[in-house]
Amino acid sequence: MTRANKARIKVKGLQPVQVLAGLTGIAFVVAGIIGFTRTGFGDFAGPHHTALLGFAINPLHNTVHLVVGLVGIMLATGSGLARFYGWLLLLGYGAAFVWGLMITGALSSNPVSAIGNPLDLNTADNWLHLGLAVLGLVIAMLPARKQVLIEEEPPEVAAEPIQADHTVTEPIPRPKHAAPDTHREQAAH
Repeated sequence: MTRANKARIKVKGLQPVQVLAGLTGIAFVVAGIIGFTRTGFGDFAGPHHTALLGFAINPLHNTVHLVVGLVGIMLATGSGLARFYGWLLLLGYGAAFVWGLMITGALSSNPVSAIGNPLDLNTADNWLHLGLAVLGLVIAMLPARKQVLIEEEPPEVAAEPIQADHTVTEPIPRPKHAAPDTHREQAAH
């Protein structure tokens, strides 16, 4: 029986958090591209009141989607990076949710009303941002599949090495009651 010198825990293979972060990033990129087909590139931060599935968008909002999506795709390459992306989503979209509540007047008045509503947020956007913040929390807290690796001691070497070219030169004695070996006798003649 061998004893383990060391045991390590290693993250095993492609993690579900990486897949989820990558898919989220792809969804943001697609939303950004489709958004640009609806809004174009003019009046970058203006209130277009263009809607995509009920969500207000403008070119600045689409750019944010593209950037968030590309960051998600890049950070999906590692398990820890994907979790970091989840924390970024939680913080960023949590802040966007609170800011959107202030812009729409649901929480209080907009503390930075001088800049207006550059992302063209509406009530539907607020609920979507809350959902994206929760998705970020799920990505950040998703457990990893791990594998325990045990490094074993090398096997003990025998005291005397066995010679590979050892041949038997003496004939093998036959029992007296056994039948004669015709193949051996034919080979001898």
